[in-house]
Amino acid sequence: MKSIVIHAAGDLRVEDQDVEEPGPGEVQIRLATGGVCGSDLHYYNHGGFGAIRLKEPMVLGHEVSGTVSALGEGVAGLEMGQLVAISPSRPCRNCRFCDEALYNQCLNMRFYGSAMPFPHIQGAFREVLVADASQCIPADGLSAGEAAMAEPLAVCLHATRRVGDMLGKRVLVTGCGPIGILSILAARRAGAAEIVATDLSDFTLGIAKASGADQVINMTDGAARMDGYAADKGYFDVLYECSGAVQALAGGIAALRPRGIIAQLGLSGDMSLPMMAITAKELELKGSFRFHEEFELAVKLMQGGLIDVKPLITHTVPLADAESAFQIASDRSQAVKAQISFASA
Repeated sequence: MKSIVIHAAGDLRVEDQDVEEPGPGEVQIRLATGGVCGSDLHYYNHGGFGAIRLKEPMVLGHEVSGTVSALGEGVAGLEMGQLVAISPSRPCRNCRFCDEALYNQCLNMRFYGSAMPFPHIQGAFREVLVADASQCIPADGLSAGEAAMAEPLAVCLHATRRVGDMLGKRVLVTGCGPIGILSILAARRAGAAEIVATDLSDFTLGIAKASGADQVINMTDGAARMDGYAADKGYFDVLYECSGAVQALAGGIAALRPRGIIAQLGLSGDMSLPMMAITAKELELKGSFRFHEEFELAVKLMQGGLIDVKPLITHTVPLADAESAFQIASDRSQAVKAQISFASA
């Protein structure tokens, strides 16, 4: 089978690997679609992010869907040929955080395509994948592309859960990549009354507007529009910071009203914080890292027509041309979510 393997920054290869058979409690899946995530781009463009660096070749990918091709002993509730969304979250369920049901904080997490531990956790961009049955959520009624969006949507649902009550709140979203736009969709579904989104790309801001943002601001030439939101100690109740840029975080904090909440989703290494403003305004800073139980909810929301992710899928390329998906996904002037089709390989 073919797999997409990163060796170093800019060194991406489609390689042959052995096909695995499912063991007890496992499912073999013929991959249909994989989405290129921001972390995949960090490995492709920079060889890692922050202190996390590639130390060995690693199969990339964790936003995937596929069809069941074999069932291991004891697996129930899944059928041959069924489309499933595959959660990359594989906690050990034995450590102290798993005992507290904080599965996304598992000390022994096996999250597809992660160079955090060494040896690295190999990813899911392979034609045939063996996964635990518990990772496979039936995605009947969805396209393979939609099913592969369950992972980034789950990230934003987890952040929304971390924020808490959203009903009637005024929300600012900084950074309109896939996570930012999915945060708009999640916040609106949770009851946000007003959403303003900022970015540096007119293309992504257009998708954000179409996805439910009331106002969009291109900070390249429209930063002055944010000044009004910072007047009188701020306007917004909630900030989804999805860019990982310190300038966006600082500007968002200036626009938050006292006792507002910051949900930090963007990852780009350590960032400096305006602690005086955070202290004086009594702001709450909430980190949001991955997800777990929100994955199944993401699938159900899409199946019920309550969240529509289709407008975010701007490009789909075949496995044979996989590297172009990484190049396209790196260009914010033309892409939101680039996906790779394994079905056409």
